[in-house]
Amino acid sequence: MLRNREILFLILFLSFISLFGFVIASLFASMETAAFVLGVSILLIGCTLFFTRWRYREIEKLSGYLRQISSGDYTLDVRDNYEGELSILKSDIYKVTRKLAEHGSLLQHDKAKLTNAISDISHQLKTPLTSMMVMVDLLQDNRLDETKRAEFTRNIQVQLERMEWLVSSLLKLSKIDAGTIAFKKETVLVPDLVRRVVGPLVVPMEIKMQSLHVEGDANATFIGDFNWTAEALINILKNCVEHTGDGGNIYIAYSENALFTEISIRDNGKGISKEDLPYIFKRFYKGKNASEDSVGIGLAMAYSIITSQQGDIEVSSEPGIGSLFQLKFYKQVI
Repeated sequence: MLRNREILFLILFLSFISLFGFVIASLFASMETAAFVLGVSILLIGCTLFFTRWRYREIEKLSGYLRQISSGDYTLDVRDNYEGELSILKSDIYKVTRKLAEHGSLLQHDKAKLTNAISDISHQLKTPLTSMMVMVDLLQDNRLDETKRAEFTRNIQVQLERMEWLVSSLLKLSKIDAGTIAFKKETVLVPDLVRRVVGPLVVPMEIKMQSLHVEGDANATFIGDFNWTAEALINILKNCVEHTGDGGNIYIAYSENALFTEISIRDNGKGISKEDLPYIFKRFYKGKNASEDSVGIGLAMAYSIITSQQGDIEVSSEPGIGSLFQLKFYKQVI
């Protein structure tokens, strides 16, 4: 404590006042009075030093707590039930400690997610890259006939398109996760949205001779982002097309009430098993009925887009009968 210059100044100042009081008392009163004044002054100086020493010890403890916290120990609880500046300081240190602990936990969670994502991405890219490397080696053979050469070239193009879609989807998902995408809050007319969604999938449905049935309120609207919501619906509808057999039926219905606007997409395809239902919106998850070309990211992206706009998406399915996706966009989020 005596290493602090302000404490030395305080002792000197109190000593000067005590001596001054002793001198004044000895001049204008008796020596007994002067001795009493000196004794009281020394007692007050001692009490002041004792209290100051106690406060400095408490501050030293808090410094030790901070050193432990800086070393990564967030288990300390320095709170007490007393009043005063030191107690307030302890409570503030505890609050900062809890925030640092939560921040550290989130960082570890994000690190684990990043590691898993990198592992999943490398796994998804490894298969098409290996396939293309093999086909490129075969294409270098001058004895390869033109039919096989054209087939390998077409396969390479398909694999490159698949990789491009995967990278683009992962980039969109990472932007959504990072919160860097500002979803628009505009009035979306559902019939216009459905027409936008159906357009890119007309040809695949015609190839599989599937029938599309659309019905709903022509004036149904909701507040959201038109383009991103279309992206989500395209992924859901694409999933239905892929899992519905030739000559199957796909139904799109939409309605609006005082609480929410609902869009439902239903098919009569393979359906989803009960074991797979809880996981179909997880990234890179492939159910039992998933096709070989499935990556397992389309529904995950749809889920992220819908929920990021305070919407809700539910799925119900029965194997062999079909699946139903229900999207709800609420009028007001409470």
